[in-house]
Amino acid sequence: MKKWAKVLSLSLLATSLFVVAGCGGGASNGGSNAGGAAKESQASASGNIQDRVMKVGIISPKSAPQSQGLDKFAELVSQKSGGKMKVQVFYSGQLGDDKKMMEATQAGLQEMAVITSPPIYGTIKDFGIFDFPFIFNNEKEADAIMDGPIAQKLMDKLKSQGLIGLGLWENGFRNITNSKHPIKTVDDIKGLKIRTLPNPIHLDIFKSLGANPTPMVWSEVFSALESKAIDGQENAIQVIDNEKVYEVNKYVTLDRHLWSPFVFIFSQKYWDKLSDEERKIIADSAKEAGKFARETNRKEEQKSLNTLKSHGMEVTELSPEVLKQMQDMTKPVIDKYKKEIGEEIVNELFKEIEKVRNSK
Repeated sequence: MKKWAKVLSLSLLATSLFVVAGCGGGASNGGSNAGGAAKESQASASGNIQDRVMKVGIISPKSAPQSQGLDKFAELVSQKSGGKMKVQVFYSGQLGDDKKMMEATQAGLQEMAVITSPPIYGTIKDFGIFDFPFIFNNEKEADAIMDGPIAQKLMDKLKSQGLIGLGLWENGFRNITNSKHPIKTVDDIKGLKIRTLPNPIHLDIFKSLGANPTPMVWSEVFSALESKAIDGQENAIQVIDNEKVYEVNKYVTLDRHLWSPFVFIFSQKYWDKLSDEERKIIADSAKEAGKFARETNRKEEQKSLNTLKSHGMEVTELSPEVLKQMQDMTKPVIDKYKKEIGEEIVNELFKEIEKVRNSK
């Protein structure tokens, strides 16, 4: 009887040790004994929010509406993650120009960036729709594209380049500045050496207007204007203000020849490491901050225009007749690049714009 009791006691001890080892082993080394319990633990952990520090870069200065939007984004991410996820914002091209930041984000060297669309057009032709001249009459038409199915299609195409698209942010309508004379007619544009983005469509737009377009990265523009190596440049009013272009150019013409967006991109390599909950925090924050940046951008436009005037810039509003003439002169540029960009998305673009115009 004693022998039987001893065997039973040893058996119970072995069983209890096995159970204890099994409970501890699943968390520490994921042994085969953990089975379904380990999988359940991993599935639960995948929804956790981890402590993270992420970088985002933009070429705009801290005062720009888009940079203010990134500050809002960082605030929202921290708030929604309970302070665990932190976003460091780098302004004024501290992480490089748009092309360099795009490449760094693709490589996973930085987590995200807010960049202009032309560098993306180099690899995804569909983004060239935002380089077409005089396609939007107002912000309402631009909103329909930013918030509609076309924007989502463009975001989906970024995946092929190792990027996650978090949305289109507004840069705004671009206008011409120069140091030579006011632009009141198309003839006034002829011969002006105007800096453009390094983009073939932009070059053709200004060639068709009789200007001498000069592609140049933004970091070189101010000194080139100051030294008179170029006569002018074209940009959104807020950019002209924030970059103090009024110090080197006297004339600004509100021709609104292009509407351009910023694109919020995220590294696919880093995205794949995030839990579903973390991805949702980032996506929701980007959407909310994008609307904040858009509203700020529009509020700031008139304020920036007043600033330009206060610094001695002469502002010219073009007549509808001159604007129509410019539109007619640049239409062949759209015809030239329509097939290269993709007739399907170009036709969809004009169809969506037409819907907005007919809804008035």
